[in-house]
Amino acid sequence: MDTSLKSLNSYRHLKEQFVSNLTGSSMLELFSLTTLLFSVTLLQHYVGSDAQTDALSKKHEKENGIARTKHLGIYIVAVGLDFLCTVVPFVLFTTVLSDWTSINTSMVALLLLLCILSRSFGSFPDDGLQSLRQNISAYRVFMMLITCLCILAVDFRIFPRRFAKTETYGTSLAVAVDNHELEITTMDMGVGSFVLANSLVSRHARGISIVNLTSSLRSSTPLIFLGLVRLISTSSVDYQVHVGEYGVHWNFFFTLASVTILTSSVNVSPNYCGILGLLILLGYQVCLLLGLNEYLLSDKRGANLISQNKEGIFSIFGYWSLYLIGVQLGHFLFFGKDYNVTSRTNKLATIRVCVLSLSLWLFTYIVDTHVERVSRRTCNLAYVCFVLALNLQALGIIMLSGFVFRRKISALEEAFDQNLLATFLLANMLTGLVNLSIDTLSVSSISALAILLAYGFVLSLTVGIANFYGFKFKFW
Repeated sequence: MDTSLKSLNSYRHLKEQFVSNLTGSSMLELFSLTTLLFSVTLLQHYVGSDAQTDALSKKHEKENGIARTKHLGIYIVAVGLDFLCTVVPFVLFTTVLSDWTSINTSMVALLLLLCILSRSFGSFPDDGLQSLRQNISAYRVFMMLITCLCILAVDFRIFPRRFAKTETYGTSLAVAVDNHELEITTMDMGVGSFVLANSLVSRHARGISIVNLTSSLRSSTPLIFLGLVRLISTSSVDYQVHVGEYGVHWNFFFTLASVTILTSSVNVSPNYCGILGLLILLGYQVCLLLGLNEYLLSDKRGANLISQNKEGIFSIFGYWSLYLIGVQLGHFLFFGKDYNVTSRTNKLATIRVCVLSLSLWLFTYIVDTHVERVSRRTCNLAYVCFVLALNLQALGIIMLSGFVFRRKISALEEAFDQNLLATFLLANMLTGLVNLSIDTLSVSSISALAILLAYGFVLSLTVGIANFYGFKFKFW
């Protein structure tokens, strides 16, 4: 074998080992980190929105309450302000400041409280529908932003290993439960959060139309194509791929396509989707306990495609269940027949989200302790509960802001919201480019931080400019 090829294969092996056999972080730390990051977004809206609005208002037009400048230079300044107020803190709090998450959370929460108290309390917005849509959009955008930042950060030593993807189940010294620990990571949230975020606001959840198989096949075709492109591109350049995540050939896009097709094949009213999802999830969990998990978590693989991609194929049942539950939750919380455009409805939805989040955190703890540990690899019952709990917590924090001040949609938030999947695709491309160009394992902490900030800026600027010129890429 050629010496350069041996060197490349050796480097790939090191990269794969760097993200393998990890055990995760504690539930308490992730709860605190979620509170911290989404409190930062509230600070950005509360403190930075006025300055941004002033900048945009020099020459702008308004649409649905969003300031849209007609001049690219002014718009870039607005996106730059959002980058400084949101992306930079996200990077810092998940890297160099990660060892002080609890202290950081307390300080940011206190700062947010002081900012609120420094002004008179605002009344709850009267335009309930707009406020609710803004809250849901903000939640989806910032979950995506965190995911995009983490998929590159995980390749650097500056990113704590406890925040990287777990191998199977997690153990550590953080939260003792009968001599076991509940361990999950920020990186485990990416796929689950994307599936849930889309299900909550899907056409199915809104009751706009009944999903049919033909339209689902049409919408899933680009996902299958993207999955094939990713498979071919990673194989052709010998890019590091952790086989234990989805399998040899499977990837994130195939999972999304499968969820779309399965949902359309069983056409159920949004009022009953959650019940169906729960039944599927419980049946899948029983199968895991009866021995399926031993098969999925084993390193042994047969020659057939199912065995080669067992993690990705069987975890579809968990992600499909998560999507169905998300559809009913979205319908129940935001789009049901009792919904109307009033502040009272918004308050009720906020209370429901917060109560559900706390209940699901408790349920996750119970299931992890007495049924089966949280496993992203199999997408089991505990993992689905964890994704629901953490995402509803994030949404609840944003919705609570409506009780004390009116949120304004930032330029970066609006840009990401218009192209969520395209943003994720771009983030994957940039991540691959960085990994192929730089030895991420050997760069210094300062260099790694500079690269992550530059990556975040390029991502933000590109998505912002695409939105400025009206580019939209939506099909899922």
